[in-house]
Amino acid sequence: MSDDARRSRLLQLAAGAAFLAVAVVLVLIVITASGSGDGGDTQIEGKVAMARLLKGIPQQEMLLGDPDAPVELIEFGDLQCPVCAAYSEEVLPAIMETEVRKGEVKIDFRNLTIIGPESVTAGAAALAAGAQGRGWSFVDLFYSNQGGENSGYADDDAFLRAVARAAGVQNLTKWDAERSELNAKVEETSQEAENLGFTGTPSFAVKGPKTRGIRILGFPESAEELEAAIEEAR
Repeated sequence: MSDDARRSRLLQLAAGAAFLAVAVVLVLIVITASGSGDGGDTQIEGKVAMARLLKGIPQQEMLLGDPDAPVELIEFGDLQCPVCAAYSEEVLPAIMETEVRKGEVKIDFRNLTIIGPESVTAGAAALAAGAQGRGWSFVDLFYSNQGGENSGYADDDAFLRAVARAAGVQNLTKWDAERSELNAKVEETSQEAENLGFTGTPSFAVKGPKTRGIRILGFPESAEELEAAIEEAR
């Protein structure tokens, strides 16, 4: 990871009983992914699990959930980030399956590209999928098929196209044409995250009736912490 402090924090979390199971999984995935191969396998895994998790939840651009939901959870992530992938698997589903599915919360994914230039290409591909209502499906599948950081897979056209196809992007020609035009949007949200003080991924903020603007959460260590922040924002 680019953020060494975040790696150290994850290792320290393993000592806490309340977050032990999640922390161990996150650390193991970080270590494994950092030493993994090139990735880029066009035989995409995780499609059934993705469809089950997101079934029936609205997707609009990079927003997951009812656009009129009173609370917005904002995630700044890097698609190459192994901690983001672990968080997506171990923490966020609890929020998706309850608060998001009930229409109480919406989650907005925004790119914060800290690992390398390939993250910009991958992030733009996700935005292009979002333009066809499959942004979160793309992000979920990308994480499930993540390779080693800066190993070349994240901006490989064949891999990105395979992820888009598996995510349900209907017009791949349109997706392919648009993704090359969205790098500036990726850079824009990365700058937004930096302006908010974020230096690592994933980082979170929340907006709701009681927050009076954006409330910075940083890196919540569990679904319970996220749920508490959501409750305070209502």
